[in-house]
Amino acid sequence: MKLASFEYKGERCVGLVSEDSKSLRRLNLDAGEAGRGVAALIGREDLKGFVQERVADELSMADVRLQAPIPRPDRNIFCVGRNYHAHAKELSSSVFKENDKNVEAWPIVFTKVPECVVGPFDDVVLPVGISSQIDYEAELTVVIGKQGKNIAREDALDYVFGYTIVNDVTARDVQIRHQQWDMGKSFDTFCPMGPWLVTADEVDSSNLEVSCKVNGDLRQNARTEDFIFDIPTLIETCSRGITLYPGDIIATGTPAGVGMGMKPPTYLKSGDHVRIEIEGIGMIENKFV
Repeated sequence: MKLASFEYKGERCVGLVSEDSKSLRRLNLDAGEAGRGVAALIGREDLKGFVQERVADELSMADVRLQAPIPRPDRNIFCVGRNYHAHAKELSSSVFKENDKNVEAWPIVFTKVPECVVGPFDDVVLPVGISSQIDYEAELTVVIGKQGKNIAREDALDYVFGYTIVNDVTARDVQIRHQQWDMGKSFDTFCPMGPWLVTADEVDSSNLEVSCKVNGDLRQNARTEDFIFDIPTLIETCSRGITLYPGDIIATGTPAGVGMGMKPPTYLKSGDHVRIEIEGIGMIENKFV
């Protein structure tokens, strides 16, 4: 299933997206549930039955405004750095300079604050006067479906509710200045997410194409089979001594081709459009203003 959060006639709603993605069926939820977006559905044992019982009117996608599937996560977003070999190489003299040279030793994990999440087609606001080195990062993103701690790698996929797309927008100068990355990753609007959440039963996350275009120019293109650390390993790592809860989000890292890795480095400017597409999930596109 593809499950979306959206605005319709000034209200937040949750809906089941059609197979052709041109329409959706709004679900009958109370205001409190709908306010949480798709998060209100995570953890329900009979999800398909619940959705079928609640489907109501059909709406054209053109008549709604898609929002992030989880508009305000309950906790910071887990993010993975340096998870493609080519990306590790392109930033080995800058962002990853101080990290362990053995890139296969441990994943790099940092966070983004929940408040930086915006919708799949919302504007991203450049922090003028604070940073001049704004970069894009296309990422397949995992949404956890049930509570777990110290999850074994072989069991990890049982804890996945579904997948979505995130642009891990980054202020590179701020990221390097503070060494720990949270501030450079967490400016308002720095986490476009969507366009919806696709349940795990419909996605083979082990080999998906991930691509990113800036103003129509292809910058990033890779497959998730190129991960240094696969998704079960990331879930195992993030759950070591830390309880994961339904609705927790893990962004799995970005391929090579970021602006900082270009020669010379090429950062985003006002008016730029960044389009990210992941096979089997969909597409998000954001204007930087």
